[in-house]
Amino acid sequence: MTAEPLPDWFMPPPGGWTADDLDRLPPGAPRVELIDGSLVLLSPHTKFHGKVMFCLQAELYDFLPDDVDIINELSVKLGKQQRPEPDLVVYRYDPDGEEEWHADTHVLPEEVLIAIEIVSEESKDRDRTTKPMKYAQAGIPHFWRVEYEDGNAAIHVYELDGTKEPRYVPVTVARKRLQLQQPFPIDLDVTSLAARPGQRRR
Repeated sequence: MTAEPLPDWFMPPPGGWTADDLDRLPPGAPRVELIDGSLVLLSPHTKFHGKVMFCLQAELYDFLPDDVDIINELSVKLGKQQRPEPDLVVYRYDPDGEEEWHADTHVLPEEVLIAIEIVSEESKDRDRTTKPMKYAQAGIPHFWRVEYEDGNAAIHVYELDGTKEPRYVPVTVARKRLQLQQPFPIDLDVTSLAARPGQRRR
């Protein structure tokens, strides 16, 4: 059996892929992100990944200030050859801003308050090392990494340390309850994020 040839659109343009090139991919192209000028195909979600992403987005929504929103799977344009796609992005927006916001395909790092990655087996190196390093270098102040632990979620919380060489330092690991004051007050039940329907709180 011979492998299927790569589609024409997958071949890099002259000079390599750029962040803007992602907006010109054909409609049938799979979801991708851009890391160091290379396209990375995004794999299907596991049940844990999808459940935690949905529940965490819903839980965080109740704590958002009026000028802050949360969205899933929207890329962040960090530079010419960097356009990663966090699982969740908490970002500032202008409620009185342009009317074409509905057509935006990315956010800028200066708008992002929290980049959140839910670790999958195939993406663990990117989620734990590559992407947080790039988020820190771009000045995104907060990074959360959600790990699977014995059927439950664990949220690893990081923030920039403010040195000349931007890097994240650990703040806490929440396995039962996450209580924070930055970037805004948050108090959420971590145990509910991966709970099955019969285990949900009433």
